[in-house]
Amino acid sequence: MASKWDNFLCNLGEWRGSFTTINAAGVLQPSSPSVLTLARGEGDGHVRFTVQRWSPGTQVAPGGGPLEAVGEPGCHIQQDYRSLGKQVVFFDSGAFNKGSMQVAPSTVFGGEFGFISGNRRHRLVQLYTPAGVVDELVLIREFRAGSGASENPPTTVDQLLGRWQGRSATISADWPEADHSDCQIEIGAEEIKGLMLLPDGGFVRLPQQISHREAFVLEGGWLVAPDRMERLIRRYDATGAWLSASHEVLTRS
Repeated sequence: MASKWDNFLCNLGEWRGSFTTINAAGVLQPSSPSVLTLARGEGDGHVRFTVQRWSPGTQVAPGGGPLEAVGEPGCHIQQDYRSLGKQVVFFDSGAFNKGSMQVAPSTVFGGEFGFISGNRRHRLVQLYTPAGVVDELVLIREFRAGSGASENPPTTVDQLLGRWQGRSATISADWPEADHSDCQIEIGAEEIKGLMLLPDGGFVRLPQQISHREAFVLEGGWLVAPDRMERLIRRYDATGAWLSASHEVLTRS
């Protein structure tokens, strides 16, 4: 079984894309072009993370990132990784989920769902205000540099309806090894309620209000292809503590 670090390495490369903020009402704001690089550093246990972002509204080039001659990025962040914190889990494909370990009163809360398939990555960040109310989402669509990969169509209800089956991997807060099992879901009209449908085959389900006194679940999903769906699910208990995270890979049955 691959280690957490090995699964993380599935994300190595240069990823050109965009960050798009979505407000609590589901309205997309102007996108910000981005270039993110994950590269090996000194030895096998060192990865250097670099991300550059341009101002919202800067034109995004075909294949992601900014058009040429748009000027210097407004944001440049670099970070070295030699280990990975407990708050993030990586699955066999390189898909990952990270977020707050504990809901706390008057504290910003958030989580990230990251999917990867071939030359594409689809990521979604969910943010809550200190009062526990949905603040905004950030949709991140990324393409491996030079791959010619393209964006998926926006998600529709008809694409999701029906029976899906596949495999699930679950990692709990107190045990780092994944528990694998078969899974099956049926998506009908009731299950569609509460879902926010997104560009690039994405969708998300999240409570409008969270609390450290009530259990809740966060969910992000991606239609990799018309007959293939992936979901990432993060669970919290009635004290606001993180319980587990699951990655499901499903095909239409």
